[in-house]
Amino acid sequence: MAKFLNLPLFTIFLRAPWLKFAPVEGEKMLFVELFIIGIGVGYIAGFFGIGGGTVVVPIMVAFGYDVKTAIGISVMQMIFSATFGSYLNYKAGLLKLNRGVFLGLGGLVGASFSGIIVSHAPALLLESMLLATFVFSLVKLYFSPNSDGSNANNSLFLLFLVGVFVGVFAISIGIGGGVFIAPILVGFLRYELKKAVSMGVFFVMFAAIAGFISLSLNGHISYAEGTFLGLGSLIGAYFGTKKTQHTDKKTLKKWFLVFYIAMICLILKDMFFE
Repeated sequence: MAKFLNLPLFTIFLRAPWLKFAPVEGEKMLFVELFIIGIGVGYIAGFFGIGGGTVVVPIMVAFGYDVKTAIGISVMQMIFSATFGSYLNYKAGLLKLNRGVFLGLGGLVGASFSGIIVSHAPALLLESMLLATFVFSLVKLYFSPNSDGSNANNSLFLLFLVGVFVGVFAISIGIGGGVFIAPILVGFLRYELKKAVSMGVFFVMFAAIAGFISLSLNGHISYAEGTFLGLGSLIGAYFGTKKTQHTDKKTLKKWFLVFYIAMICLILKDMFFE
């Protein structure tokens, strides 16, 4: 797990010459860098409707934090970006609260077990499950037609079950789960992609709160780092969410597919070539 959660994940999204990860001297400089990084993370989270853990965890590992603490910081950051992103989507009319609440409550239930899972699950098992889930998401989204959402299955019970399943797994590896929500809602429940993305952000908010409580009780949260990262992510989340709202469905789907392929390649590289 520690090898998988490494710097190459971060470089996919934020390959910028002004962001270097050499050791930082002094807490003030560290917090400034975390705030700046938070802006980039928030943009990615807002655009894809994800928690941003696929970016945050490898950054924290690069700064010298152990993987479990990095997961805790990641989850704390998600509360900031996902809450603000959900507000923006609601104002834009993309988020229906009655459906989102049931999906979120499922995530709340599932994510409440994350502290136990992080403490006891074998790393290889988590890696294998993550790989399988990304492959599934890629295939399902690729073969799903671009639905307008008119024939969507709005079963509240199914939304709750989806939330539980994703919440149990996603928060345990430091990601919000929104990256898996979109292909499930589009592929199985026939949601329109932009609305699925907005549901993913709302789900992350619920799951992150439950995960934060669980991880706190198990001693895996660094509060100062999570706060500065989260404050920066508020700025990025604004621009990322607005970008999604103005991106056409086909282009948005292509970006999702590129994201999944990149993640699959990195996981395979870690598991079989290192």
